[in-house]
Amino acid sequence: MKKIAAAFVIFAALIVAGLFGLVLYKGPRMQIQQHLRAYQWVQPPPVDGVVPVTLPEQLPSMEAAPAVRNPLPDTAENRQRGRVYYHYYCIFCHGNEGAGNGPVGESYMPVPADLRSKRVTRYGDGYLLRNMLLGIGHEPVLERVVPPRHRWYLVTYVRSLGR
Repeated sequence: MKKIAAAFVIFAALIVAGLFGLVLYKGPRMQIQQHLRAYQWVQPPPVDGVVPVTLPEQLPSMEAAPAVRNPLPDTAENRQRGRVYYHYYCIFCHGNEGAGNGPVGESYMPVPADLRSKRVTRYGDGYLLRNMLLGIGHEPVLERVVPPRHRWYLVTYVRSLGR
């Protein structure tokens, strides 16, 4: 009786293994299934007559930069938020006090600008924003890194460093 039971178990296991192998061999393959590769999907064009509600935020041109003013009031709360964002994006090169002596900035030649200097404090808001996001010298291009909602807070804080 034990031999029959053992033979039955072995036979059942062979059947299951055979079916499993058949499914693996003949079953659906991921390579032939419908799929999209990275960046393959194209957004459909908008319907005729659709007008965008908001435009993406644009940096001021070199010519327009002197006329651009910071829309945020210079308050302690706005400076504090700017300080937080400064620690996210700028402290590594410009240092804790904006002197250009951050741990990464010291490896550059020339060293990053001292944000407390008279030269930087004379910049207009638009010019400061433009240089901050497009970079000067070794400064990285931060336009795609710093979201628009953080930008004017950073300008407010950098202005406070020169006082």
